[in-house]
Amino acid sequence: MLDAVQEIRVRAEILHRRAQTLDADTLRRFRRLPQFDSTNIRRHDCLTVLAAELGFSNWPHARRVLSGLYATDFGALLCPHKCACHLNLWYKAHEEAAAIREKRGGWLLAYRRQFLVVDRGYIETLGLNPQDSAWTARRFDWTQRDAPQPECIAARAGLYASLLAQLPREAGGRAPSD
Repeated sequence: MLDAVQEIRVRAEILHRRAQTLDADTLRRFRRLPQFDSTNIRRHDCLTVLAAELGFSNWPHARRVLSGLYATDFGALLCPHKCACHLNLWYKAHEEAAAIREKRGGWLLAYRRQFLVVDRGYIETLGLNPQDSAWTARRFDWTQRDAPQPECIAARAGLYASLLAQLPREAGGRAPSD
């Protein structure tokens, strides 16, 4: 099975090598760092840039979430621009979103600290397989707070890995169209 955290580490290594060549497009990506110094870019800086491009606040935040562990802030990875054309139901409280998902069906996803119930089309546009067995393990709830079992953690981590596998490594954290 793919490992999303390891994939980000590989991407950071690629980004680090490019930064060391002082490529202007690559260095532009580092300007979001307050301590940016093009003469001293470290691997950790690359991890931080990639985490931010994926919608996380920093590398530790990204590592925790991508590992499949529960989080109170899931970042912005599950709401790329390519999915903006879909109509979804948005909620502040997980309990309310879970109740609606249970009643109407669909998939419960997260955007930062908010929750959204989406349809099959959204999942397909996101690039995930709506029939993946990981969804069943997670009861169609990406956030699923009451499921700390290893198989549920592994299922979410696997879904994140599938999501990241679609993004070109050269583009860093985001697909060029996002």
